[in-house]
This record gives sequence, C-alpha cells and structure tokens, in this order.
Amino acid sequence: MGSVVVALTADAILLDLDGTLVDSTDSIARCWLRWCREYDVDPAGLAAAHGRTTADIVADLLPGPMVSAALTRIDQLEIDDAVSVRALPGAAALLASIPEGRRAVVTSGSKVIAAARMRAAGLTPPSVVVTADDVLRGKPNPEPYLLGAQRLGIDPARCVVVEDAPSGIAAARAAGMAVVAVTSTHEARQLEADLVAAGPARISVNGTGPLLVDVVAG
Repeated sequence: MGSVVVALTADAILLDLDGTLVDSTDSIARCWLRWCREYDVDPAGLAAAHGRTTADIVADLLPGPMVSAALTRIDQLEIDDAVSVRALPGAAALLASIPEGRRAVVTSGSKVIAAARMRAAGLTPPSVVVTADDVLRGKPNPEPYLLGAQRLGIDPARCVVVEDAPSGIAAARAAGMAVVAVTSTHEARQLEADLVAAGPARISVNGTGPLLVDVVAG
C-alpha cells in the first residue's frame, strides 16, 4: 500500500476539477477533436492546452472575428458530452474529508460545464466554486486561486491546492499556495509540486483545526 506522508497543514483546500476530481479526459478529447475538424484547426495546437480556459485556447487558435461563435460551439459540445464524465477513484471521499467552508473547486471550465461534469460524476459541489466565468485571467495566472481563497476568507498562504496540470500548479504557486499534484494527466516529472500522489484516492484531509493533508506514497 505504501507509506503515509503527513507533510502539509492548511486552513483550506482548493481543488481543480478536470483530471483532479473527475475523469473528463476522453470527453474533452472527443469534443476538441470534433471542434478542430469543424474549424479546420490542427489538433497539435492543443498540446499544452490542458488546464487553461477555453477562451484563452480558442483565442490562440482562431482569428478574432471567429472566436465568439467558436467558443459557443465548443461549450455546447462539452456540455452535451458531459454525461460521459465519471469521478476519479477517491474523489468523493476526498471532498467529504474537507469541512464545508474550508474547501473550494477552482476550475478553468465554465460554470455550466463544471456543474454538468460534477453532476454526471455524482459529486456535490462545495459552497465555493470558482470557474472561468468568475475571472478575467485564467490559469496559469493566480487570479482563480486567489479568488477561491478570498471567497473562503482564508489567507492564501494557508491554502493547499490539489492539481493535475502544470498551468494550474503555476497558478497556485503564483498565489503563494502549496501544491499536491495528482498524476492522472501528466507524469510526476512534469509537475513541480510539494507532494505528488497517484490520484485523489491517495490523498486525505483530517482535522477540524489546522487541516492535515495526508498523501500515501508508492
């Protein structure tokens, strides 16, 4: 089973959604490949897209006049396909191990897509959910995680982020937060985190005062 490492304490835990709590990889790939075909975009341009907002990705791939309609289209594709999304093993237990008011989901997806994916995965959203609709600058900018901490009323320095993507880790670092990375979408060597876990099933949070973040290594 491996050994338990208790290496981080926090007052709040901020969790990414896609690739961290839900397995949406196949759904995202299907939708974006279809979108690329429709807009005659080389899918190679999506290589470093995971973790970034849809608006930022589309703006990088298409000329300005096409962006609005293209955003509407990819959003609809992802909403329609959200029924295929499932929770990653241990995701529900991890969320349940964090007291309400001390947890937030911080995602690069839109409010509607995030809600659809959590619903399909059987996850009850926490009271604080930060989406791309709430910020001007998405990950890797720290704004999403700083807003999550603000809405919880917690000092960013006392927050721990759980992330799977380099862009999300960069955002958390820039916000002054410690990071636990999960290797669901990237290899450990690509993730510059304080701790690395194979998935949410390997992470638990304990305590009612300072929260202890436990990671099962191996």
